[in-house]
Amino acid sequence: MIFEMTIQIRVTNISEGQKRYGSLLKKKPDFIPHEGFAEWELIPGCWLQVAEGIPSEGSGPLRLTVKDIEAEKERVVKELNIENFKIYSREEVSAKWGTFSDPWGNHIGFFEYVDKVEQNERIKTILGLTEAL
Repeated sequence: MIFEMTIQIRVTNISEGQKRYGSLLKKKPDFIPHEGFAEWELIPGCWLQVAEGIPSEGSGPLRLTVKDIEAEKERVVKELNIENFKIYSREEVSAKWGTFSDPWGNHIGFFEYVDKVEQNERIKTILGLTEAL
């Protein structure tokens, strides 16, 4: 039985990585067990680890689901000096998505449900809620 998930991204400078990922995620790390390592719990049971080391060329993308992809894109382009990136959509896919790179070459992206009823149902399921949002 799988009940949690962890993904690790490597950066060459942990101080800068912790700062950038803290800004991206809009929060401080949840856990810093030792030097050169920080973890954020993104949603219950889903952890992002940022570790100092040699980045894996072209890793990812790690896509983070957001409620408003345009607003998040605008924020990271401005706050994190991310190069402007394209947001994609397809008629047969009920989502919009876009991918960008961090300074270490890790591919990160955002994903937005087009169908807000589906989005709210996913949020309820993840959070274990039974009532309407």
